[in-house]
Amino acid sequence: MSRSDSQARRPRLSLTWRVLALSSLLLLVLAGLFTWLGHANLTRQFEESRRESNDREVREIQLALQRSEVSLQQIAALTAASPDLGPALDGNDQEALINSLTSQWPTLQLEAGIDEILVFDAQGRQLADWGEGQADKERPVQDWVRQVMETEFPLSALRCANDCRQYAAVPILVGGESVGMVILSRSLADVTRQAQQVSGSDVALLITGGREVEAMPDRHLTNWNGHLVAMTRPEHYLPLLRQASQTGMLSDILETPLRLQYRGRDYELSAVRMEADEARRSSGFFLLAADITHQIRAIQENTRSLLLVGIGGWLAAELLLLAILLQPMARLRRLAGVLPALAHGGFAEARSAIPPPNQRLEDEIDVLEGTTLALSDQLEALEHEVTARGQQLAERVEELARERDFVGSLLDTARVFIVTQDDQDRITLVNDYALSTLSMQEERLLGRRFDDVFTPRPSTGTDEVTSQEERSLVTADGRQRTIAWYHAPLATRGDDRAARISVGLDITERKLAEARLTWLAERDPLTELYNRRYFQEALGAVTQRGRNGAVLLLDIDHFKDVNELSGHHTGDRLLRMVADTLFQEFGHCGIIARLGGDEFALLLEGADTRKAISIAKQITPLLDGTGLDAGGQRHRATASLGIALFPIHGDNPADLMANADLAMYKAKESSAQRWHLLSTLERAKDELQERVYWVERIRQAIDEEGFELMVQPIMRLSDGDVRHYEVLLRMLGPKGALISPAYFIPVAERSGQVVQIDRWVLRHSLRALSRVQAQGISLSVNLSGQSLHDEGLKQFLVEELAASGADPHYLILEITETAAVTDFSSARGVLQALRDLGCRTALDDFGVGFSSFHYLGELPVDFIKIDGAFIRTLLTNTESQVIVKAIADIATGFGKKAIAEFVDQEALIPLLSSYGIEYGQGYHLGRPALLSDAIPGVSHGDTTS
Repeated sequence: MSRSDSQARRPRLSLTWRVLALSSLLLLVLAGLFTWLGHANLTRQFEESRRESNDREVREIQLALQRSEVSLQQIAALTAASPDLGPALDGNDQEALINSLTSQWPTLQLEAGIDEILVFDAQGRQLADWGEGQADKERPVQDWVRQVMETEFPLSALRCANDCRQYAAVPILVGGESVGMVILSRSLADVTRQAQQVSGSDVALLITGGREVEAMPDRHLTNWNGHLVAMTRPEHYLPLLRQASQTGMLSDILETPLRLQYRGRDYELSAVRMEADEARRSSGFFLLAADITHQIRAIQENTRSLLLVGIGGWLAAELLLLAILLQPMARLRRLAGVLPALAHGGFAEARSAIPPPNQRLEDEIDVLEGTTLALSDQLEALEHEVTARGQQLAERVEELARERDFVGSLLDTARVFIVTQDDQDRITLVNDYALSTLSMQEERLLGRRFDDVFTPRPSTGTDEVTSQEERSLVTADGRQRTIAWYHAPLATRGDDRAARISVGLDITERKLAEARLTWLAERDPLTELYNRRYFQEALGAVTQRGRNGAVLLLDIDHFKDVNELSGHHTGDRLLRMVADTLFQEFGHCGIIARLGGDEFALLLEGADTRKAISIAKQITPLLDGTGLDAGGQRHRATASLGIALFPIHGDNPADLMANADLAMYKAKESSAQRWHLLSTLERAKDELQERVYWVERIRQAIDEEGFELMVQPIMRLSDGDVRHYEVLLRMLGPKGALISPAYFIPVAERSGQVVQIDRWVLRHSLRALSRVQAQGISLSVNLSGQSLHDEGLKQFLVEELAASGADPHYLILEITETAAVTDFSSARGVLQALRDLGCRTALDDFGVGFSSFHYLGELPVDFIKIDGAFIRTLLTNTESQVIVKAIADIATGFGKKAIAEFVDQEALIPLLSSYGIEYGQGYHLGRPALLSDAIPGVSHGDTTS
């Protein structure tokens, strides 16, 4: 009774409360953990947002400085291009020199914010100045003058003294010669204003290392050795900066923003250094202070809310768990009282003790009761099943015995060697086939050692008896045969070596065939070197062993010419000569293989970078001296080599061969040497696969008419008339999708296919032009920079104009300003040749470089297209207005028509018209469309076939 009472009390008094205690502990830990994680996550998100905000502010400030520098340089270029400045400076006319810029000085000072203009002659003498200079006695003005006059290139600089200014120095050209230079400077007021607008924070400009400004001694920060030259909200920001200067070092704030409390609020102070001249002792910094009080308090409130919710959830969960456990625990105690009967085999007793299930919905305890009843039935059934399985096993043993007898009789009649041995490896039984093959009597074999009759192969250094091996056998007629032996212990002996039966198969013919097949599988039949399969397997084995080494991939240059000029038999002779040379000179260094065609490879196990390069340098002159004469032609085996090191450039054959192939193609592209060693694996394989894919797509599109022509209208701004369209190219993708040229034109430029694309566009554009020229419509076609060097371009145009019947006057050919200035002489010659055919020409993306102003008068073009970067900001940027108006005036002065690109809103049209710009192009005036849809009279077939 005491034991029964104890079993009844233990679950009732302790199990429920034990569950409640453990669950309470777990829930409290989870609540605390979730609260901590929530706080940590909010803090992390806040830190990340602040880092992103600081990074964005730094980028915006640096971008504003760069934009200010570029605009100042452009204004300086326009100032240097003033019509009266150059002649006055060249003629040493001081009065004319001063008058040339006096009229422009108020405009530059008010609209562009220019603080100072300096004019120097070619000898570096200052001839004139306007505005107020910077209080900087160490300005290297003469160094700037000397550098600009020597290089004839513009120069930009940032100087900080009592303030920070940007400088731009530009040469003044007259007749293509530099006669002097002009220097413009302006302060960073606009940059400071833009920084405050972008960040929304208080901004200050700090200069360190210079002299303290006497006019504002209260703005001097002693701890930072600097003074504040400009700031927003000085009455609030200045005390904050003084506190910050006493709290942290400026160098630390550059690395990590400083957080501090001021007047009960939290602030974050960050600093951005301005890149100035290296020789300056003063440095400029932008200081930005952001109020982060709201974010800090929000994190604290959210943390408190999470903690309260966790505690409330814990109380609710414990109360609910207590209510759920009371009744099921009483039922569980009743079930635990009947389960021990099953341990003693009382299946019937257990079934009678469990009450029948009622009709309520089942829960886990109901399932447990039902499972107990099913378990008692299954245990009884299992006893009957074990008896039945025992009978089946006996029948199976008898069946296996019959199969054994059948196999024994089969071996007696088989044409194989069958030998039994005792525990001393002496032959005790031999079959008739073995006796007939050996031409020996049974009495002479019995009792002899197995190894004396059948010669074993060389020992592997272990005494372990193998179950399968190959042995040699010399027959009575002197022929040597190979026997494959299969050993098995006899069933009557317990020790593996005590007695065994051996079955031998004559595999002599198979061995000979395998040897021949192995040679054929591993060798190249033409050169007798190893083939690609063997080379890759050897390379895989070396890499799997973790060894280092190098792969040299060699490709014979212009081998196709040998086959075409002298026949394939000559090419085969040259390949054998190359193979012999490589094997004789480098056969001892590693594995040499012919991979196929004119490709060879060397595997140098254990070679380092120096050895691989040394061998590559030896191969190049050796092959240069290898050649033959055939049909009056001298063919030399010049080659390009690619080197890939393992495991640096790959740890498997596929990656190593791909990277060696990439290096070999880079060697072919190089003009300095005929071998190339990959210096990095970064994206090498992906770039190669991408390039091969697009090269094939472009070739297929050219051969199978896989391009589509689109046009965008160029409108006359005065009356909205459209008689001029720019031709655009798209590639046809899957399901008729149009692929932008940004995906395939860069690849075409590198592979040389861009010239073929230019010709494709010209051919189809001329076909379309022949159908619409009667309507007075002109088509403008872009030419790549490589087409400027296409010697057959003019003849191609002559033939296509004749074949299509198009009037060249309605064809406008465009080249970019960059291509024209990069190779000015070629561009001028090509443009003039095109105009001689009757075509018109245009200069695209004009204005991206100030140097184009000087070349414009010498380029034979009819149109100039103003770069869209100026048009997009024309309504909001006074500097863009000055530059665009100057370009329009220069174009008019040279008798050329101007076209504004990227016209994307109606408000631009009257402003462009007031500048004298005649044409416009952009999404507001017309989006790109299929040529067949945009121009009546052109069918779809004219643009694709």
